[in-house]
Amino acid sequence: MKVTLIGGTGHIGTFLTRQLLDAGDEVTVVSSGRKPVPNYENNRMSYVKFTYADMFADGSFEAFLKESKTDAVVDILQGNTSGLYNACLASGVGQVVVCGSLWMFGRPKVVPTPEITQTPCPFDGYQSRYNDMLSAIELSKKDGISFSAVMPPNICGPGKIPLEGMGGRSIEVHRAHRRGEEVVLPFPGTNLVGPCDADDVARVFFCALKNSAAAAGEIFNAGSAYALTAEKFISTYADIHNTRIPVRYVSCEEYVKDISPNLGANYHFTEHMCPDIRKARQKIGYNPLYTPEQAMERAVRWMLDQGLLK
Repeated sequence: MKVTLIGGTGHIGTFLTRQLLDAGDEVTVVSSGRKPVPNYENNRMSYVKFTYADMFADGSFEAFLKESKTDAVVDILQGNTSGLYNACLASGVGQVVVCGSLWMFGRPKVVPTPEITQTPCPFDGYQSRYNDMLSAIELSKKDGISFSAVMPPNICGPGKIPLEGMGGRSIEVHRAHRRGEEVVLPFPGTNLVGPCDADDVARVFFCALKNSAAAAGEIFNAGSAYALTAEKFISTYADIHNTRIPVRYVSCEEYVKDISPNLGANYHFTEHMCPDIRKARQKIGYNPLYTPEQAMERAVRWMLDQGLLK
């Protein structure tokens, strides 16, 4: 299979590239050039430079797809689904898989959360991308293209600074965790947090690519086998660092107003993130390799290896 991977130098993309190469596929990594392309020492991997904002508008990506005779396109950036879809349709690409986010479903009404709209998404950018995704799914059913989407939760694991106890990806907060400094959470600390290793997120894309017919027209949650309460999330960091991290609880109102007023940060600890992964298991054979605790430990070990926590 010839796969063109947009965003192949990112956190998910590097794992997916390796999985595809190990399976014997040909991979073309599309990147803007801002990040270095990993050296996989594999003659089935190639690299092409495109600027995402321009490559659909000027027709250059469509021309590339026709010339390369690509079988499938994966777009981890998912910034212009309509442009991507039209380019793939015009060039004869048979399969498209894009990356969304569990947050696109809005504030969950049930957990584990299935792949359906729960409430209006509070993030305008995500809502717009979600609408584009849904439109492309409907078009694909008429056009005969296998179009699907993968919705990750909190992406964790080696290669990127993971979520921390303030709802961001701050290395300074991780250093504070390592020192055993206090963390403030909204009472009662039972909100569900869903760390999922980037290797497992990539695996959902891989399974979708390898099961094109079953994946057609579907949205798949990525995730670990279970989620952690916010309290357990913090205590897991304490266990990894072999320390004690005290937790102080405040009301949800105080937390949002005074402790973590940014919606993109406090959302991690005021709304549940616990994806239902049964569809991915049943339809395309996905099985996560890592527990949330293992994904967090792998991420911390990576930060230590990189010298980030000194």
